[in-house]
Amino acid sequence: MVAAALAALPVLGTAAHAERVRDLGEFQGVRSNQLTGYGIVVGLPGTGDDNLEYLTQAMRGVSGRLGVQLPAGVAPGLKNAAAVMITADLPAFSKPGQRIDVTVSTIGKAKSLRGGALVLAPLYGADGQIYAMAQGNLAVGGLGITAKDGSQLTVNVPTVGRIAEGATVERAVDTGFDRNEVLRWNLFDADFLNAARVRDAINTRFPGTASVEDGVTVALRLPNGSDARASAMAAIEAIEVSPAEAAAKVIVNSRTGTVVINSAVRLSPAAISHGKLVIKVDEKPRVSQPGPFSNGQTAVVPSSQISVEEQGNHVALFKPGASLSSLVNALNKLGVSPSDLVAILEALKQAGALKAEMVVI
Repeated sequence: MVAAALAALPVLGTAAHAERVRDLGEFQGVRSNQLTGYGIVVGLPGTGDDNLEYLTQAMRGVSGRLGVQLPAGVAPGLKNAAAVMITADLPAFSKPGQRIDVTVSTIGKAKSLRGGALVLAPLYGADGQIYAMAQGNLAVGGLGITAKDGSQLTVNVPTVGRIAEGATVERAVDTGFDRNEVLRWNLFDADFLNAARVRDAINTRFPGTASVEDGVTVALRLPNGSDARASAMAAIEAIEVSPAEAAAKVIVNSRTGTVVINSAVRLSPAAISHGKLVIKVDEKPRVSQPGPFSNGQTAVVPSSQISVEEQGNHVALFKPGASLSSLVNALNKLGVSPSDLVAILEALKQAGALKAEMVVI
């Protein structure tokens, strides 16, 4: 029996060709920034928050800015409005006037945002400054319906929507890339060997430009001036590097039984025995019939038969330096289930036979 999970076991191979510098890392400071804001969605078909206190307060503020004063003590009917949290990513080098996408999510009792429109709302950065203003009609992929008897039908998530190009950038983020004497380029994954190879590849193209600071960062001395520096950065990102072989890793998702093993994994001499005990309990009740004129009563007498059978009693032996294919083939022959596979890999690691880092997620 071959376990279905192992038959389709994902294998990550090592790089057989060069990769561009831009695929291995990024320049420090050249990144997106998260924006958040609070706003009101109006125009909902009775699926809003109703008279929640914080929504009423926000609506009074919006009305006041528009010159409409609500009488004191009067709570407006707000079934057609909802308080929402707004989030967006501000890409690097975004300039005032450019537009970015926003995501709008309910924070109250609103059942759906379908058909709603976001009222103009500011988006703040981590420093508390306003970087964009958001407004527009929502596109909602979900659907929620409530019948009069209280029964509900929900498809996907109707309480989250998006507005394509729904925010206008009002303030740019200063990256300082054209003023810093030294620029830093960071690997996505820390590796001293890859950092050294990137340095060597850059210095081959631009002698004396790069130096390694640690297992992540390569320091670069580039020409001053925006145009010259941008041209140098573009040329560096296009340089090809042959990355080092990935570190041996086994990734295990214990909840789903998913296992990913890369091709750098090796095994020391080891043996695996995988067996299962099948216990069968056969219940066959008998009817006890008393003899004639015995004054006895008919009764049901329980009768049980228990048998134990051992299945899948196999042993897999690995020679020194056994590779990934040997491991996969052996586990396939043992017919292990996903849960058994995780236990076997953990046992191999504890025995010191699995030469890889094991990551459980």
